[in-house]
Amino acid sequence: MTVRRPLVAWAAALLMAATACSGGQGSDDSDNSDDRTGSPSADPTPSEPPESPQPPEPPEPPTADPTTPDPQGADPVVREVPVEQWEEMVAVGMWREGCPATREDLRRVEINHVDFDGEIARGVLVVNADVADSAVRVFTRLFEERFPIRRMRPVEEYEGDNEASMADDNTAAYNCRRPDQINAPEAESPHANGRAIDINPRENPWRDPRCACWSPGAEFAERDEGRGKILEGGLVWRAFTDEGWIWQNIDVPDYMHFDTGYPSGPFAPDAARETADPRVDSR
Repeated sequence: MTVRRPLVAWAAALLMAATACSGGQGSDDSDNSDDRTGSPSADPTPSEPPESPQPPEPPEPPTADPTTPDPQGADPVVREVPVEQWEEMVAVGMWREGCPATREDLRRVEINHVDFDGEIARGVLVVNADVADSAVRVFTRLFEERFPIRRMRPVEEYEGDNEASMADDNTAAYNCRRPDQINAPEAESPHANGRAIDINPRENPWRDPRCACWSPGAEFAERDEGRGKILEGGLVWRAFTDEGWIWQNIDVPDYMHFDTGYPSGPFAPDAARETADPRVDSR
């Protein structure tokens, strides 16, 4: 025991001396640091990043005025009949040897119309090139007045069958009809020349002399006010007759039908008004 006590005391003294040296050096370093920077020894608390700006709320769209035409407009396009469409027309018998109008004579008119649900639909008519601009003016006027048209599709979509087209209430123009369908002699027929248009056949039927019946049906045969109907002096009648077209150019009621004269020839509005020659086979 007498040997270990001096050793313990000596170790304690060494530990105290080391601690004193360390504390003094640390204090000098701190002072020197403060002198060099002039800033406090404590690190500042880092600031939070700024928040990203929020995009402004989009403005509310303006409320559409139901009394004004749709801003899209009638948007008419007139172009040559595409080769693919012509080939289908020939395949279903809408053109054959003896039919007067060729692909070069006809035009495809694409134009908007208002359907029976009040929605805008894209329609297609095939007409003679010499009436294409007139047809555009007529159907633009009907679009702007929101006259309802059920549908407007070329007749090859019905295999060239005029009866099927009418039964579907389809508005259509060119069709060099097959011999088993009502038709004028091909060279004289307004439809075979692309100068006749039938509108909303269901609402505007015709009296078929082959059966003395209404086609496609008698439901709307009475000429009273109704959606999609054509009346003398009404909107559709004025739109066509102002352009020189003739309504019901036939000696039986044919409320759907407008043409530019019989026998069909190059469109001359004034002449069409003066030389209308109603006959039973002018369709």
